[in-house]
Amino acid sequence: MSTPRRLVLALLLLACGFAAGLVITGRLRSASEVVAQSAAPSAAPAPTLGSTTGLPDFTAVAARTVPAVVNISSAQVVQRPNSPFANDPFFQFFYGDRSDLFGQSRSVERSLGSGVIVSADGLVLTNNHVVAGESGRISLRQLPAVSVALADKREVQATIVGVDPTTDLALLKISAGSLPTIPWGDSSKLKVAEWVLAIGNPFQLNQTVTLGIVSALGRANVGISDYEDFIQTDAAINPGNSGGALVNSAGQLIGINTAIFSRSGGYQGIGFAVPSNLARRVVTDLNQYGEVRRGSIGYVEIAPLSTLAAQQLGVPDARGVLIQAMRRDASAYRAGLRPGDVVVAFNGTAIADGGQLLRLIQDARIGSTATVTVIREGDRTELKIPIVGSNQ
Repeated sequence: MSTPRRLVLALLLLACGFAAGLVITGRLRSASEVVAQSAAPSAAPAPTLGSTTGLPDFTAVAARTVPAVVNISSAQVVQRPNSPFANDPFFQFFYGDRSDLFGQSRSVERSLGSGVIVSADGLVLTNNHVVAGESGRISLRQLPAVSVALADKREVQATIVGVDPTTDLALLKISAGSLPTIPWGDSSKLKVAEWVLAIGNPFQLNQTVTLGIVSALGRANVGISDYEDFIQTDAAINPGNSGGALVNSAGQLIGINTAIFSRSGGYQGIGFAVPSNLARRVVTDLNQYGEVRRGSIGYVEIAPLSTLAAQQLGVPDARGVLIQAMRRDASAYRAGLRPGDVVVAFNGTAIADGGQLLRLIQDARIGSTATVTVIREGDRTELKIPIVGSNQ
């Protein structure tokens, strides 16, 4: 083979090898890019509220419910004794409660809070302490002057339909029509960790909305009122929120914000609301009768059951409530209940503490007969006790 042919052949082989190298290198680069892309995580889409984040969108709920929450201000004249010995037991021992010896001073007590419109014709539900102030009492001779500020900036005077210090609720009436309302929800269907909104006027900041969850249900024995069956929530509740709405994710009223537990006076993540089912019953009674009608078994004093007392009285599991004293004219006494008995069940519901027993008695229908299970000297027996009105 001649030299020129050899040169041409060599150049041709070199060009083919160079082209093949480019193809192989290109394929390798493409393969590495594919591997890198498949190994790298895909970019997450921008989060949108209520979808990929799992958080609820409460904007529509707030738009529907906020207009039904109002601002309430109350003022009443209170009289206080001028006596420097008003709280002196030595003075009271000799003179009794004679604070009038030194005259009385008059002052105006003001309170602020929130309320919820529960009927389009002007019924407003709030807390008793929002209307009555720190004393919790209202003078029938001089009722407080109560003003309601609506969401549309109107301010109207309210009349007091009725108050219920037992549950710390009060019902007002304003002269207005076609008002926005929040539909009632069923508080018995609430579950712990369910989302809720608290709507009110903390520190006079009108129509404030805070978000939280239901922290606990059936809270009692917290020292807020005589009848305690609270919803506990961590939705921010501050002074001024009292009487405002606790709303579920469906936009229903499931509680009336009532109190907070705080060492500083401000929000610490523990708030209490009266359940809607209880509040609705109070509204019905106050609107119809001007008072709440509750069941009673007469004057009966109860006490917690200690382990030692349970052993002495023959109560095996130390559960129940001890009857400590009672009046002979009580319906419970006439039905056979006696001091020293231990009440372990009321209408089939096991009794854990005195607060629960009192709630069950008060919720019982007046005129009905309750089946009360007691342990007396180690023996279990059932008593049929008539439920009478609380004023009987």
